[in-house]
Amino acid sequence: MSSKNEPRLTKAQRTTEAREKAKIIREAQLKKEKRNSWLIRGGVLAAAVVIIVVIALVVINTQKSNEPVATTGPVPASMNSFGGVTIGKGAVAIPPATPAGNVDMEKLPPAPTAAPTEATDPAAIGIKATGAGDPAQMVIYLDFMCPACNGFEKTNGAQIDELREAGKITVEYRALNYLDRFSSGTNYSSRSAAAAACVAEGTPEKYKAYLDTLFVNQPAENSKGLDNSKLKSMATEAGAADIGSCVDAKTFRPLVAYASSLASTNGINATPTVFVDGQQWKEGQFPAFVEGILAAKK
Repeated sequence: MSSKNEPRLTKAQRTTEAREKAKIIREAQLKKEKRNSWLIRGGVLAAAVVIIVVIALVVINTQKSNEPVATTGPVPASMNSFGGVTIGKGAVAIPPATPAGNVDMEKLPPAPTAAPTEATDPAAIGIKATGAGDPAQMVIYLDFMCPACNGFEKTNGAQIDELREAGKITVEYRALNYLDRFSSGTNYSSRSAAAAACVAEGTPEKYKAYLDTLFVNQPAENSKGLDNSKLKSMATEAGAADIGSCVDAKTFRPLVAYASSLASTNGINATPTVFVDGQQWKEGQFPAFVEGILAAKK
């Protein structure tokens, strides 16, 4: 409370005091604006750094995906040199009678002079009728980025599983890299097929579960596809052993390249391409096609 005996300020003194207060307020405001300006600049800089890091990671991952793949490589014990995993009752992988060992791109048969419109020699790629009383052999060529392959599985998968569990057929899945050109330079078809081979190597009984997971999470064509970290985590979700080092080392990329080239050389020009007991399904209802072949075996 002011004292009644306190002298009153003159007009000039009040003006000077007001100016001093205004100066203090203005300086405080300028400091605040300067501080906010630096915060904004820092935020913009931090955002720019994040963007640069993200772009760098994308570039690095793309470069890694496009790095040259070895011309030779191993084949999982549960797979054949055609890139196939045969699934029997209980979704158990049936290993080939003779381990495939390794594949070598330089040992591929010569490409045909004219592009074939159908399989030229199925027996040359392990496709043939089984003996009387034995389960019929079903071979499905697929690409994990192929919408039609996903559609085929959704439409016919239940019937195929039922026939397999009844012991009427075995199902061999051969994953190809045909749609790499539709994955924005990330070679998703090759990477996903190789990841599936990693599962076949470490946990073959989970191959079918992983195949199903890949189709459930199928990326769109003309997209980058799923990155390797997602391919690895989905294998774990499917119950498979860790495939991290296998994927990072591109262990089975040579196999995928070899199997895809071999299929193309032998007239497999699209996915899905399906054979039942040596006969290629071309048109018509697939269930009727299968049942007709099975009826003829009786």
